[in-house]
Amino acid sequence: MRINSCEKGIRFSAIIQPRSSKNEVTGIYNNALKIRLTSPPVDGAANKACARFLSKWLEVSSSEINIVRGQSSKNKIIEVTGLSDKQFLEILKTKNLLK
Repeated sequence: MRINSCEKGIRFSAIIQPRSSKNEVTGIYNNALKIRLTSPPVDGAANKACARFLSKWLEVSSSEINIVRGQSSKNKIIEVTGLSDKQFLEILKTKNLLK
């Protein structure tokens, strides 16, 4: 998975699958974090649900999650403020998403 450092934190790619049966991260697919959300992709609802879900999943404030590219696409670039690439990789390892 590709994680880019930026001046505020990190950026990574995510693939969002709306209208799923539950909110969950299902793994890494094509160098992106695959996220399933129950929310429909209507009027930004899935983007808001994505930020809320990721803030809980990464244990950061929702104000630290920002979708910087792909607001109307399933492929997104997400920025997390205040998180280093090493911290993010450690979270992925503890959740058994990296070997």
